[in-house]
Amino acid sequence: MPEVIFAGPEGRLEGRYHPQKERDAPIAIVLHPHPQFGGTMNNKVVYNLHYAFYNMGFTVLRFNFRGVGRSQGEYDQGIGELSDAASALDYLQSMNQNAKHCWVAGFSFGAWIGMQLLMRRPEITGFISVAPPANMYDFSFLAPCPSSGLIINGTADRVAPPKDTVSLVNKLHEQKGITITHEQIEGADHFFSNEEAHMKPMIDTVSSYVTRRLGEGSR
Repeated sequence: MPEVIFAGPEGRLEGRYHPQKERDAPIAIVLHPHPQFGGTMNNKVVYNLHYAFYNMGFTVLRFNFRGVGRSQGEYDQGIGELSDAASALDYLQSMNQNAKHCWVAGFSFGAWIGMQLLMRRPEITGFISVAPPANMYDFSFLAPCPSSGLIINGTADRVAPPKDTVSLVNKLHEQKGITITHEQIEGADHFFSNEEAHMKPMIDTVSSYVTRRLGEGSR
């Protein structure tokens, strides 16, 4: 999988780009957790999401936010990171101009950034938010949420408690025209640390959701 460097708002951004052979393959970007708490594009959840999308036939890009790894710049409270994500999507789209579908997936802090990107980019047809930290960040910008997606979290998540995720989902459920699917992985912590018991079921849930949505061929 080629390492790529592309232009971001504050200088170069470092990514991993995994293209399909098909010219019109769907595209996805995957966003990593909080840069100040060790989050990088090589986080296990991010890595597994990347390959899940690739294995479903997507051309996938994951990248390091500013100030992480070889990406230039420094942490910017989420504002700059949202601009980084927009630049990553621009880059991905420029390489794949025939893509029929565009998805964004994010884990933790990355889920918060991903859902903000959703609000800015009407071409995004679906989203995956893994363990969105609804207790730490304001998600009220999702009014209305522009596309359907999956929110997934562990029932033993102490970083982003399930009750906050549930109240976020309930707020989104009230909106018309979109469907928010909510799944919980029994006993999983924030990082889905147990590979067999938690990580694999989480990734399987994501894959079956995305596959079903692609099969419907609709928003």
